[in-house]
Amino acid sequence: MIIDHTNLMYVKKWEYAKEHRFNGAYYYSTEIVHNIIPRVKTDRNWITINVPGVASQHTIVFIHDNLKPRSSYRWLTNSRDLVLVCGVKETMDKVRKFGTPIYLPLSIDVDYVKQFKTKKTKDTAYVGRMGKPGTSSLPEGTDFITGKRREELLKELAPYRKVYAVGRCALEAKVLGCEILPYDKRYPDPSVWEVMDNKAAAKILQAELDRIDSKERKSIIDENASEPVQLEVIKQYYDKIQDCLMNPGDMMVADRARADQLVKCRVVKEIHHL
Repeated sequence: MIIDHTNLMYVKKWEYAKEHRFNGAYYYSTEIVHNIIPRVKTDRNWITINVPGVASQHTIVFIHDNLKPRSSYRWLTNSRDLVLVCGVKETMDKVRKFGTPIYLPLSIDVDYVKQFKTKKTKDTAYVGRMGKPGTSSLPEGTDFITGKRREELLKELAPYRKVYAVGRCALEAKVLGCEILPYDKRYPDPSVWEVMDNKAAAKILQAELDRIDSKERKSIIDENASEPVQLEVIKQYYDKIQDCLMNPGDMMVADRARADQLVKCRVVKEIHHL
């Protein structure tokens, strides 16, 4: 099951957002669905957007809010077996109570963005949503690119030499050859925004999911190994551990490793786990 930007609850919320509807979370969801999910093998469900009330079990959830995720994702509280995909490392601890957080660097469709690259004819702009932390103190003369569809935004952004941007906007600006300037005190070093393509991100996500699944399988095996097993003796033998002679029909209990060893020697048969 995939719950994404086409979900009716999200569409209603998206339409209500008006000029804020064309944001990074919406376009990130479209790329997750088209460029990442088809390249990842898993039996888990997917939630690529933030819509309270659509939570499910055994699900991969993409976290978009890095400012107050505990509040905006509290609807995940009663869900179980969640993998929480965070694009900012600091967000992982904030959402850990909801499930297993993993870090997946933000990514974009590099080939799509490249086509908008053009000659630099303008100086400085801010790109992103209005009202973000730090936007009110930008220098005078800074142009603002906001509230636009992605194609319009990239066309308008491409001619600028310097851009105030964070997140996926910063990645897109880098691909277009812009210098990234910091404005949000949470991200004082713009070099943290390294360009990554969706296809490369899919490989990282697959490796993370494989690691989690492997750890869970090992946990199940270890749990089973510690369970006592009831055995019935089918051939007389001397048991060194118990220091006694065991006869056919005798019942005994052993841990998984010892039980497997005795069954292999064909002196007992397994009855059941206790």
